[in-house]
Order: sequence, then C-alpha cells, then structure tokens
Amino acid sequence: MKLKVQTLDGAKASGDVELNEAVFGIEPRADILHRVVTWQLEKRRAPASATRERSDVARTGKKFGRQKGGGTARHGDRRAPIFIGGGKAHGQRARTFGHSLNKKVRALGLKMALSAKAQGGAITVLDSLDVADGKTKALAGHLAKLNLGKALFIDGEAINLSFAKASANLIGVDVLPAVGANVYDILRADSLVLTRAAVEALEARFNG
Repeated sequence: MKLKVQTLDGAKASGDVELNEAVFGIEPRADILHRVVTWQLEKRRAPASATRERSDVARTGKKFGRQKGGGTARHGDRRAPIFIGGGKAHGQRARTFGHSLNKKVRALGLKMALSAKAQGGAITVLDSLDVADGKTKALAGHLAKLNLGKALFIDGEAINLSFAKASANLIGVDVLPAVGANVYDILRADSLVLTRAAVEALEARFNG
C-alpha cells in the first residue's frame, strides 16, 4: 500500500511511502481486537488492597479477663474487631483482575488495528511533527487544513518536543512514541497520523 507523505503545514507532499502489507494489509478480526482491548484495559486496573482480618492480626490470643465478675463482656482475645488494633470484620479481600495473553496474539492485534485504519482510509503519513516555536495556535491551524479532529499521532523513538508542547491543550489530540503504540488508543481515534520514523519503527518492531 502506497501513501503520500504530507507536511504538517499542508504544503506540497514530500514523496510517497510504501506500507508493509504484512503490518498494514492484513484482514482485521473483531474477536482478536476484542481480546487484546479487554486484556489491555484489565491490565490498567490496580489490584484491590486486602485488609487484615481477625486471623491476620498479630496480637495475643490469651484470654485477658475473667470470665465472670469483671463487669464487661466475656472476651477471649484482643484480636476481636471491636477492639482498637483488632482485625477488621468482613474486610475486603485481595483481588487481581489481569489475565495473560499470548505475545503473538497481542502483536497480531496491533497489526490488525493498524490494518483497520489503513483499509478505512484513516491513516495519514507526515514527514515530521515539527511545530514552529511550539505554538498551539499554529498547530490548530495546521490540523484544520489537514481536516484532523480526534487524532492519534505516533512519532518515532521519541515524541517531538515542539509538537508535544503545542498539542498539550488541544482536545482530542494524543501523541505517542512508536514503542507506545497500542490497540485501544488506535481504535478509539478517528484518524491515525504516523511520521516516516513511526512507519519505519513499527515495521521494524514486527520484522525484528
């Protein structure tokens, strides 16, 4: 698949780029994409912290008072929930929500997400993400010319600092390095914008 390489300011295209069919040209499968997105969102969840119950508290189990005549209830040890320092009654238990997913399935899901955007005509390739002086107003004008609204920008090994600064206050504009490309962010964006360096990094990621 061949796409024109554009510039951010909307000037004349600077050549073409050939997208690898093994990465951008495979047939997407909804079940694979669903599995990867579910795995990714579950991995974001933090495990629930556990509280110490009566059996977990390190206090003496010795009977601390007389059975009768003390004027209080007949308690057996200090670990009871009614005492300060005792175990919590019906406390929350530790839970983990993540599950494992084969690396090959994860890689296949990313290829399918990229291919889905390519087949839908939602991929734009830019020469670079340089923004003059990192001005937000200038970047907003460039995006309007390119007709890019809610878009995910993927750069090379590192994010362009001027673009990151200029896009910080723009709603719907996200930017990631190539190593951070993931299925969830790609699918939720209306448009996917790649730099030349991003295309090379993504193809090398799968071919390596």
